Amino acid sequence: MQDNNRNLILAMVLSAIVMLVWSIFFAPEPAPPAQDAAQTSAQDGTAPASTPAGGPAAPVGTAPGTAPELAAETAANADPSAGAGRVKIESPSLAGTISLAGGRIDDLELTGYHETLDPKSPFVRLLSPTAKPALQAEGTPAAPGGDLQLAVQKPYYAVYGWMPGAGTDPALVPGPATVWQVESGATLAPGQPVTLLWDNGAGQIFRRTYELDDKFLFTVTQSVENTGTAPFSAAPYGILARHGKPDTQNFFVLHEGVVGMTDGKLLEQKYKKLPDLSPVAGEGPAELIDVKENGWIGFTDKYWMTTLAPAPGNPFTAVVKYAPGADIYQAETRMPMQTVAPGATGTSSSYLFAGAKVWETINSYQQTPGIDRFVDSIDWGWFYFLTKPIFRLLHWLHGFIGNMGWSIIGLTFILKLLVFPLARKSYISMAKMKELQPQMEAIKERTGDDRMKYQKEVMELYKREKVNPAAGCLPVLLQVPIFFSLYKVIFVTIELRHAPWLGWIRDLSAPDPSSLWNFFGLAPWAMPGQGSFLHSFTLPALAILLGISMWMQQRLNPAPADPAQKMIFAWMPWIFMFMLGGFASGLVLYWITNNTITIIQQYTIMSMHGHRPDLFGNIRSSLPARAKAGDKDGQKGGK
Repeated sequence: MQDNNRNLILAMVLSAIVMLVWSIFFAPEPAPPAQDAAQTSAQDGTAPASTPAGGPAAPVGTAPGTAPELAAETAANADPSAGAGRVKIESPSLAGTISLAGGRIDDLELTGYHETLDPKSPFVRLLSPTAKPALQAEGTPAAPGGDLQLAVQKPYYAVYGWMPGAGTDPALVPGPATVWQVESGATLAPGQPVTLLWDNGAGQIFRRTYELDDKFLFTVTQSVENTGTAPFSAAPYGILARHGKPDTQNFFVLHEGVVGMTDGKLLEQKYKKLPDLSPVAGEGPAELIDVKENGWIGFTDKYWMTTLAPAPGNPFTAVVKYAPGADIYQAETRMPMQTVAPGATGTSSSYLFAGAKVWETINSYQQTPGIDRFVDSIDWGWFYFLTKPIFRLLHWLHGFIGNMGWSIIGLTFILKLLVFPLARKSYISMAKMKELQPQMEAIKERTGDDRMKYQKEVMELYKREKVNPAAGCLPVLLQVPIFFSLYKVIFVTIELRHAPWLGWIRDLSAPDPSSLWNFFGLAPWAMPGQGSFLHSFTLPALAILLGISMWMQQRLNPAPADPAQKMIFAWMPWIFMFMLGGFASGLVLYWITNNTITIIQQYTIMSMHGHRPDLFGNIRSSLPARAKAGDKDGQKGGK
């Protein structure tokens, strides 16, 4: 009995300590604004050293020790994207523009997602330009979208170009600041591609065609037509650039930063680690990975992601680097060098994912066009073997039920059903131990402070009654990994973001907004600590229900004989009530449902075995004769 209670207390205390540390020391906090060197340079008219004004550093050329020369537009003090024309982007999921400076996709909003629960709040902005787009001059081809006035935030965009080959003048290839012309298409939309053109004046004509589906996938095809008299060598590339360290959740259980897949190996790098990468000649802090067949690379936030994915089956070099002078984080895909004969055309196709990490959408892209293991871009964590199937089951239930809160309740029922055979044995064992409590109290009185003798007689009693004291804590231990896996699912998957249940629960990924502090919204004063650890101490409604359900469940278990353990058990439900009040309401809903099912199961099984518990009083045994016989046996054993 003592060992059983000690193990149970240990499991609960360890869980409590872990959750308390998470809540106090690792709770998400607003990240301090980083100094955006590129933004500062755009404002004061100077460009950071070794970095194009308003843009990323182009990849190093393949010729040993050389790098492409900056184009005239790049060398200018003013940001070239500020006065360039723009092409509008319209789809059921996205809205924005493409800048003709570098052909950058640098203005993108997710029209299916608002920043807050308020439907009038702004759409989530994924990509931002380096400067406000200027008003488009009348008569310029790329007028659509050119009149958008965007605040200069931390720039974040995708840009494509070509690296010069050996013997190729860097000025003859388009770079991050090259100004393109629109050859065809006025608005990029599903079924409406847009093609940009740039003629280097030396016999090579570059084209870039953008296509977009109805979700978040761009198809970018780059080509160079060689109308000259000599072979032309260049290699296409794609760049994702983030100016300044982004404002992250700063939560240690969540990965935010570089994410990629290189021939089946998952690559993850946090932003703070990029400046510490080993220096590469001509690159600065960087990591270069040669990918033989399949891969992708990009940046991931909690719910949003941008990813470069070359066409499956094509080799490329995945690059992660940091430009210290400009404070720019870059993820790149560099394709093999192409030598285009006179009269021929070289092409390269790749994909750009820019949107929300919706499992169903990402999984469809994993199937078609075949982006390798793309669902692993979602942060499943170390216990992916639990988080993945739990999410799949929750996703299936949501598709059937249509409400994520009821789906969590349904998930809890299924999980409890799976572990019921083991739980049943545990409940039967608890019922027997509950029956043996009078005999154990008698043994304690008889043995006094002699703990060795007490343990010996208790073990003899267990053996005589065929009771396994360890069976009671096994279901509790099983609950811990399931709980943390579900916590991970609720925390990282966008399907739970702003998902309502009923009544006041409008976001299952956020804490319960109700509070005893203001009588659950009846009082006019605001609730303190909203969104912080202090939120737990305002006693939300779900937290109170959790404490009550834990207390009722505890009443069904055998009471510890040791006074210290008994006191810990008495306080545990209320400690958990305060601790979990600030957790996601979906997680608290799961725990309340789990406790409720446990109470019903345990009460029923104990009643079937002759012990109908009284949750608000003492146990009433329906077998008093056997209990008395047990008392006599205990007395005989003590003589």
